[in-house]
Amino acid sequence: MNNFSLTQVDSISVAVDKATEDTIGNRYIAGGTNLIDLMKYRVENPGHLLDINALGLSEIETLPDAGLRLGATATNADTAYNEEVEKKYPLLQKAILSGASTQLRNMATDGGNLLQRTRCYYFYDTATPCNKREPGSGCSAIGGFNRIHAILGTSDSCIATHPSDMCVALAALDATVQVTGDQGSRSIPILEFHRLPGDKPEKDTNLQPGELITSIDLPEKGFSQHFEYLKVRDRRSYAFALVSVAAAIEMDGEHIKDLRVALGGVAHKPWRLAELEKDYVGKTPNRKHFEEFAEKLISGAKGFGDNDFKIDLAKKSIVRALLTALESKK
Repeated sequence: MNNFSLTQVDSISVAVDKATEDTIGNRYIAGGTNLIDLMKYRVENPGHLLDINALGLSEIETLPDAGLRLGATATNADTAYNEEVEKKYPLLQKAILSGASTQLRNMATDGGNLLQRTRCYYFYDTATPCNKREPGSGCSAIGGFNRIHAILGTSDSCIATHPSDMCVALAALDATVQVTGDQGSRSIPILEFHRLPGDKPEKDTNLQPGELITSIDLPEKGFSQHFEYLKVRDRRSYAFALVSVAAAIEMDGEHIKDLRVALGGVAHKPWRLAELEKDYVGKTPNRKHFEEFAEKLISGAKGFGDNDFKIDLAKKSIVRALLTALESKK
């Protein structure tokens, strides 16, 4: 690990000012469960860390519109076991509890969860080329061992996947990320927060330099009646998803009133096609329609050899998650 310095900041404006100056590679840190690992591997080498734990961003509170605000430094554990999350957003709770370990969830924060970096083997191996770690060096996963890699939204520069479980549920729930930077505060819909690799895979998000995540806002609708978070992985615990599915259905009698499906483990960001979901509003929920939906959601998927199996796995996982969501009732 390289040498670095640390400052505990006590106001958002001071934090943003220092991060925007960025003369020696300033980075925000809260739980540090991913960043410290990356520093140990020398994948990330910030010269200075800005500790944001004293900014008062750890509260979870109900919003005037009956939604819920998750503070950026609220821990994943406090979020998963929050009474309102358990009651109104059980899909989010299930997704969070399927990730990492108890010890990590006690330390990891909600804002940090959004900023997790890929678990691509080659990203962590500094002896190999990686466009995400070192732009322009090449992609070792294309043509290499790529069992865990993306099948959707890839580019010639990168086929890495986004690792978060929480973000897949947030994508299905239409969450909004609140950020503050040197140009003021703004809201970013969760589906626009992360980005596909294109020719700049080193950029995981659409955050501007120095912008600080302050909260994640959930709308009132939480799909607490019909939901499922299905995570397919190599081990039952402490493993990242090969494919994950956040499925949510709102029923109007015998017909679909609202449908949401977001995928993890298949792309550089949580994968969801909101326009496709609208085509199924008013239809009867059954296996035939779910299989048709899965085919369309995975349309255009491309395997790279070792991960070809993910295409069929994703289709079957979507159907299974939707059938389970339909049958579930809290």
